[in-house]
Amino acid sequence: MSIEIRGPVELPARREEIVLETADGLTLVGELATPETVAPVATLVTLHPLPTAGGFMDSHILRKAAARLPATADLAVLRFNTRGTSSPRGTSDGAFDGGASEHFDVAAAMDLVRERALPRPWLVGWSFGTELALKYGRDHDVEGIILLSPPLHRATAEEVAAWSTSDARIVILVPEFDDYLRPDEARERFASLPDAEIIAVEGGKHLWVGETQTRRVLTEIVTAVNPAALPLPTTWPAE
Repeated sequence: MSIEIRGPVELPARREEIVLETADGLTLVGELATPETVAPVATLVTLHPLPTAGGFMDSHILRKAAARLPATADLAVLRFNTRGTSSPRGTSDGAFDGGASEHFDVAAAMDLVRERALPRPWLVGWSFGTELALKYGRDHDVEGIILLSPPLHRATAEEVAAWSTSDARIVILVPEFDDYLRPDEARERFASLPDAEIIAVEGGKHLWVGETQTRRVLTEIVTAVNPAALPLPTTWPAE
């Protein structure tokens, strides 16, 4: 008997509550989900939406990535609350700093990736999380970055253009009906990155609400990181 993979369904994985220690002395709370019976083939380090607008490690796309992709795509998924952010997992120390001191938070997550020898790390940012990926991701050894609904409110044109010298892959999902940055403007503002893959998602909105949009986002993530796992199953056990 199988179940449909949708909504809050959580598939089998090893799930570990983790803490991150930042270089400026804060403790951040999070979770690492890895495949139950095999080694992960790659690692998603997720960066959540704006905490002052309700973003946290359980923001639905990131929670569903952790719930599904260890089982369906053999990926490790690291989620954590940036400074001052709360979720059912707990509250991270410190206070929201508008994306400035959060560079310590990104570094702490990447420290854990190195300490655990997690393979092929990718930064996956959503909204505010894309700003952190763009501003600080080049400081770390990442295979690529995936930007979901980038608003480009905090990352400067210079910080974007600096990625042109990186070997990291850049995949950008831009919703057709985004509240902040739509596909045509995104192509203009990312024009300094000719090798970036900009994917305009027809019918998409900033918050990616609904199972159709969730599946599209997770499919695009897996297409970039582990295409051998496609197509993602819609039932479990997979038929």
